[in-house]
Amino acid sequence: MSVKQEANGRRSLEVAFEVPGTPEEVWQAIATGPGISSWFVPTEIEERNGKPVAVTINFGGMEMRSEVTTWDPPRTFTRTANGWLPGSPPIAGEWTVEARGGGTCIVRIVQSLFASTDDWDAQLESANQGFASFLKLLQLYLTHFRGQRSAMKEFRAPAPATDEESWDALTAAFGLKAMRVGQRFSAPGGVPPLGGVVEYVTKEPFDALLRIDQPAPGVAALGIAGFPGGPSMVAMNLYLYGDQAGERVARETPVWQAWFQKRFPMPAEIKSE
Repeated sequence: MSVKQEANGRRSLEVAFEVPGTPEEVWQAIATGPGISSWFVPTEIEERNGKPVAVTINFGGMEMRSEVTTWDPPRTFTRTANGWLPGSPPIAGEWTVEARGGGTCIVRIVQSLFASTDDWDAQLESANQGFASFLKLLQLYLTHFRGQRSAMKEFRAPAPATDEESWDALTAAFGLKAMRVGQRFSAPGGVPPLGGVVEYVTKEPFDALLRIDQPAPGVAALGIAGFPGGPSMVAMNLYLYGDQAGERVARETPVWQAWFQKRFPMPAEIKSE
């Protein structure tokens, strides 16, 4: 997908996909703090005089804040934020919900920025590519867990080698080195209980979504994570759903933290810094 360039300097990428649910149900998932947190990362929406004015998302302890510039429920939601890096242009994201027949909607997302050169096009394309697995997770959430309570936890550990080698190590540890979509799986001995169905796999970037029924209904998202200029990390986001989601995530958190620390220990050179 190439970046669309306009005479006024706007550069944008657009993606559209179909999801189950009414416009109101889809809006709840994409334009509220609890809804976004159900398939993305912990998110809070700040209101003033009963109207949303800002969105704060938390990526593993790093907060990113954006301003709400359009709010037209359940149709359009637009927000703007500072760029990814110092000196980069501001970015904007427009989310539009369009009702379709048969109880489905089309979600259309336009990510854009204003720049006088092509210098930031690669970052825009990379951000769009990295967001793809979250959008697939949104589809899974709306298909299987729509409207349910949710809780999630992010687990990170230093990537032991190149991204490809780290992905091989991570998927091998889960018994999923040669995974394919539709495959049922159960984590091997030495790994905390985890079982379900492979729903999505890509190596551009390295990501996989596992719809799980053990230890509880939810999704485990595996990947190689990182930020520009920072180290790569092996990662798992664990999303659990249902009335007991919070208690179950709290119970699973120390188990998975211990496993990641043992399986992917901190390199000695980092420990000594």
